[in-house]
Amino acid sequence: MKVIACNGSPRNNGVIQTSLELMCAELKNEGIETEIIQVGKENIPGCIDCRKCRELGKCVFDDDLVNSTAEKIRAADGLIIGSPVYFGSIAGNCKCFLDRMFFSGLTLDFKPASAVVSCRRSGGINAFHQMNNYFTLSRALVVPSLYWSIVHGNNSTQAKEDKEGLQIVKTSAVYMAWLIKALANAKKEMPLPEVPERIRTNFVR
Repeated sequence: MKVIACNGSPRNNGVIQTSLELMCAELKNEGIETEIIQVGKENIPGCIDCRKCRELGKCVFDDDLVNSTAEKIRAADGLIIGSPVYFGSIAGNCKCFLDRMFFSGLTLDFKPASAVVSCRRSGGINAFHQMNNYFTLSRALVVPSLYWSIVHGNNSTQAKEDKEGLQIVKTSAVYMAWLIKALANAKKEMPLPEVPERIRTNFVR
């Protein structure tokens, strides 16, 4: 069993990294392997809506982390995505990464997924909801916790003072481990539900 965690922050030693490492430690305690992929420092252009992914089965841009990470997520049992808050939204590089990865065909299909955001003061709930939109549209099972997974602080030292925030992300990891194991056992008795062919309705006639 394995979980992929994507750090959408340009800092690899900041609040998001601290949060992801805490979550990964909890997962490892539950016997689940983890891998943190640093996304936020990479040069990742946004989606250009060329639709070539419909032919290729992957993004046409194949020189960054998008396609290779998508393959790791498909092989994994769970996904965590973390991003700092920029102007009330997720970081730009992280959004480009998520847009291209999910638009080019990544589906989670009942895999547990968890989002975590960091902010100095506010804007966290909007960014948190943004990331969860990717999960719900790709049929993931959004992992619950005690509250929204938002950790406050400008750096890792300050984040460690947010006891409630760290408890929330730690609990999310514990619940993710339980969900992964429960799903593994359930699949032995009951297959996942079928995904029907999607009906698309445009509102411009």
